[in-house]
Amino acid sequence: MLYQVATAALSPADIAFPIRRIFRSQKNAECVLGDVTNIDLAQKNVTIDNAQEIDFDYLVVATGATHSYFGKEDWGIRAPGLKTIEDALLIRKRILLAFEEAENELDEQSRRAKLTFIIVGGGPTGVELAGALRQIAVNEIQKDYRYVDTASARIMLVEANERILKSFHPSLSTHAARDLEKLGVELRLNSRVTAIDEQGVIIGEERIDANNVFWAAGVLASPLGKTLGVELDRAGRVIVNPDLSVPGHPDIFVAGDLASVSNSKNGQLVPGVAPAAMQMGTYVATVIKQEVMSQVRLEDRKPFAYRDKGSMATIGKAKAIADIHGWKFTGFFAWLLWSVVHLMFLITFRSKLFVMLNWGFTYVFHATGARLITGEFKPRIRKFRDVTPN
Repeated sequence: MLYQVATAALSPADIAFPIRRIFRSQKNAECVLGDVTNIDLAQKNVTIDNAQEIDFDYLVVATGATHSYFGKEDWGIRAPGLKTIEDALLIRKRILLAFEEAENELDEQSRRAKLTFIIVGGGPTGVELAGALRQIAVNEIQKDYRYVDTASARIMLVEANERILKSFHPSLSTHAARDLEKLGVELRLNSRVTAIDEQGVIIGEERIDANNVFWAAGVLASPLGKTLGVELDRAGRVIVNPDLSVPGHPDIFVAGDLASVSNSKNGQLVPGVAPAAMQMGTYVATVIKQEVMSQVRLEDRKPFAYRDKGSMATIGKAKAIADIHGWKFTGFFAWLLWSVVHLMFLITFRSKLFVMLNWGFTYVFHATGARLITGEFKPRIRKFRDVTPN
C-alpha cells in the first residue's frame, strides 16, 4: 500500500511497524540497525557498516529489490520510484507541492508543466499510482484551491508494451485500461521514454513538459547479492537451489525478490511479488527450525513450491481487477476483495482498524487525511501571482 502513502491517502504509520516492537516478546531474537556491507561465506560472518562482524550458523538474505533505470541511473533523481516508505514520502511531497506551486503560478506554460504527472511503467504500481493521483486531483482537493483547477491536471501512464498489467489476463488488462481512461488518465502504450530532464520527458521523439515524473518501469535486485560471489541472473538476483539455498552453501538462504528460483510445481520462475516472498520466508524458517531441532536432515529437504493464490490490482475508488485461481473479477467486488486481503496482512489490529476507518472516511467524504508537506523546499515558480488580502 505504498502508493496510498504516496498519494496522501494513508500515513506511513498506518502500513509500517517497528521491527523491535514486533520481536519484543521473542527473547531469542535481537535487532541490529545498520547497513550490511559484506557477507563472507567462507568465514560465515556478516559485516555491518564496515566495522562490526556477526558470525552465523544459518543466514537468510532477504534484502529485496530496488529500481532499475536500464543504465540511465541519473534519471533516478528526476523520476523517483516507489519501493520504500522514504520513496512514498518523497513522491507525496512532490505531488502536493506541484498543486501548491500551480496555485501561485501565473505563467500558463509553467503551470501546465506543474500539473502534468507522468508515470513510467504500466504494472500494478504504475496503474495504482495513476488512478489514485487522478482521483485526488478531481475528487479530493479541487475545492481546496482558489486559483487553479486541479481537475485539469494531466495524468499520463507510459507503457512500453502493447497493454498495461501484462501479467494479468488480457481481458482484465483491457478492463483496467478502460477504467483508467474513464477516470481521465492518458495511456501511452507501445511507447518508450528516451530522456528525462528537469523540464520534462521525451517519449519516442515527442517532448512533453512535465515537472513531475515517477518511475514504475524496472526492477533490479539488491546489490548485496553481488557480495555473495555466486551466479546472478540478468536482473541481479541470486540463482539459488530448489531449497532456496546458495549453491555450495546449504546453510545460507536467499528469499524474496533477491532470489531467482523455479517453482517445483511447474518449473516456471517464481514471480517477484509479496505473496511469493512471504511463502519463501515461511519455508526457510521451517527448514531451519526442523534442522536445528534435528527433526530433518539436510538431504531430506523438500524443494520450495510456490502456491499462486491469485493477482489483484486496484485502479481507483471501487475499481479494481482480480484473478483468483482462474476466477476473474472486476469493479466494486474486486476492489472490496483487494481491500480485505490487504487489511488482513497488516501487522497490528490498530493498523487494520485505522486503515479501515480511513478508507471508509475517504470513500464517503472524498477527503484524504495525510496531506502533510514536510521539510524544506524551493518553489519552482516562473511568475508569482500577486497575493493581496481582502
